[in-house]
Amino acid sequence: MYGWIWRLLPGNRVTRVLTALVLAGLVAAVLWYVVFPWIEPRISLDLTTVGR
Repeated sequence: MYGWIWRLLPGNRVTRVLTALVLAGLVAAVLWYVVFPWIEPRISLDLTTVGR
């Protein structure tokens, strides 16, 4: 799969690396600012069964 993505990226090696880093940053930002805040109220992260 990574080879397929790598072949789809335009340019030489440096351009591909920079494009891949920007795309990975965009995915991380969308997860951090959109997906995680949307899903956080739907799951209970602070309810534990360990302890008293």
